This record gives sequence, structure tokens and C-alpha cells, in this order.
Amino acid sequence: MKRSFINRKITDAIAFLNANKFYLPVWAYWTPEQWAAAGHDADEIRQRKLGWDVTDFGSGDFARRGLLLFTIRNGEFRRDPDAKDYCEKLLLVDEEQETPVHFHWAKMEDIINRGGGVLVLQLWNGDPKTEEILQTPVTVSIDGVATTIPGGGYVKLNPGQSVTLPRFNYHRFFAEKSTGMVLGGEVSRVNDDENDNRFNPTLPRFSQIEEDAPKAFYLCNEYPAAK
Repeated sequence: MKRSFINRKITDAIAFLNANKFYLPVWAYWTPEQWAAAGHDADEIRQRKLGWDVTDFGSGDFARRGLLLFTIRNGEFRRDPDAKDYCEKLLLVDEEQETPVHFHWAKMEDIINRGGGVLVLQLWNGDPKTEEILQTPVTVSIDGVATTIPGGGYVKLNPGQSVTLPRFNYHRFFAEKSTGMVLGGEVSRVNDDENDNRFNPTLPRFSQIEEDAPKAFYLCNEYPAAK
């Protein structure tokens, strides 16, 4: 992806969120110059990879396969009752824009439709030993109601609805055609993009970026270290 494209998508996302009265932390709007001046007091943001995330999963076609995310809060894997052990993300999902098939080794998550269009999820069970996609019936909780669908079946979430996805649940999702962009959310256990995603088939989580323009915003994996 080109840096100019990323700059534009984040700028558009901010306008969309403001129009929907969904407001982000103040550091979401920091410029690279402000980040260069930020001290160690912002290390939690750097270390937990909070902030903007624009990816096409290596597809080269963001509109077909991609996702814009913002990680609002995230913890770390520690067996410590005083450690933050949860994560919250914002997901902007466009019509027929696929987040590809994957499961998580450690993370259980709720995927939430906070507004906009209809969010469609396709679900399968996964074998944690072989990593195979299974065609067995899938049972998930939709807002506390146990729901069973065939392997490879679909769940549709209207605004206000959510689904809980357990570990090893293969899933992909997109906004339904002609319903509009989905303002989605994710509430989960700690997020670890380097180690906890099993894409099937294997895909890159972060995109290669062509620096055709100056950065308007840092992505979550780009912050400069504190001086």
C-alpha cells in the first residue's frame, strides 16, 4: 500500500467516526512531530501497539481484502492479577471488504456491530493440532444466546448485536453489500498480532508500504522510541 493511501484512509476514518460521535483518545490525532517529542510516559502505547492499523493482508487490493482498525487499549500476557488482561479495538469494515479466514491460538473475542451496515461472519471450527478447517457444526453465543450453524455457515449481525468467538474458531467477515460501512468493535483477551493469528491459508498480517508521501500518522507498529 502507498503511504498517501494510508494517510487518506485514516483521515476519512476520523471524519466518519466524528460524524457517528465515536471519539478516540487524544493521541490518536498526534502528528509524527508530536510523537517524536513524546517521552517514556507514552511507552504503553508503543509497547502494546495501540493506535492506527491499516492492512490489506498482502492482497494489494484493500477494497476487496483489507481492514482499518484502531486499538484503543491492550494488555500483555502476564499471570498477574494486577496486569491488564484485555483488549478493545475499533474496526471499520466496508461493504464486501473481507477480513480473511483466521483463528486465534489464545484470544477469545467478541465481535460487535456498533452501527452502520450489516456485519456478516462465516464460521468454522478449527483443529488446534492439525490447524485444519473442519466442517462440523459451530456453536457460538450471539448476545448470550447459544446459536448453532453448519460449518462454513454465516452469522449476520445488525447494529447492536455481537458474537463471541472462542479460541480455534476460524472466521472471516465483511459488511453486507448495499448496507453501508460497519462501525465494528472487538473486545477480547490480550491481542498479540505477531504470535496469535493463524491465517488459513497463511497471509501477512501487516502490509508492505510504499513511502510515496510523508507520514500524516504513525501506524501502531511504527512509533519512534522515546528519547
